[in-house]
Amino acid sequence: MGLLSNMISRDELKPGDHIYSWRIAYIYAHHGIYIGDDTVIHFTRAAGQEVGTGTFLDKLFLSSSPVPTGAICERCGDQSHLHGVIKSCIDCFLAGGKLYIFEYGVSPAFFIAKARGGTCTLAASDPAEDALHRAKSLLDQGFGVYSLFKNNCEDFAIYCKTGLLIQTHYSIGRSGQMASWTAAASTVMSSPLRFLTTSGTGLVFVAGAMYSVSRFVADIGVRRDVIKIPVERLIIEAGAEEPQIVSGLLTT
Repeated sequence: MGLLSNMISRDELKPGDHIYSWRIAYIYAHHGIYIGDDTVIHFTRAAGQEVGTGTFLDKLFLSSSPVPTGAICERCGDQSHLHGVIKSCIDCFLAGGKLYIFEYGVSPAFFIAKARGGTCTLAASDPAEDALHRAKSLLDQGFGVYSLFKNNCEDFAIYCKTGLLIQTHYSIGRSGQMASWTAAASTVMSSPLRFLTTSGTGLVFVAGAMYSVSRFVADIGVRRDVIKIPVERLIIEAGAEEPQIVSGLLTT
């Protein structure tokens, strides 16, 4: 693992690891928690079931659920229409992709140098047994309604590893992928850029700096609008609705 790649082999996996696999030409990654015995618990969306963006992105990102390959998995059965928190064998989870591990507790310098979002966080992870307990508890109870920007597969995996939830609706979720995309969009659309520099090199530098700062302040490891919630409380108070928090109280 390092700056260039978080790819690992299956032999290196340990129960409680947060893993992911890239989808659609490395545009988007699907995340889950490895629980051992070649099995992954992950948060999915399925055709006709998801709550997405209402745009063409819904079709682009409809890749979280295992995709049928013509043969039904003998171990998992047909999971193509399942949604919510499900358990799959690692082959169904990867859906033909490669295996990567999400890194926790990285340094600020490493985080900024790792320009691709959705691969690491400054936040420290809890012990593996805590991540396994949260993932297995939510397997039976769910993690609310899937939302690409506020409550996706990466958000689920990060909650399992850290127990952290956002305190307000008025922000994107914990997902590093969404934070990265939002940072990129903000940089591109930021009109003050043209007043900061007139040279091409200067523009690239300023844009890169703005992108890095936006990603950094959105990371769950430095945000101040997060709170640690035991999974038992999450299940009782949130039920099957979206697990967001306002003013310290779970709401829907």
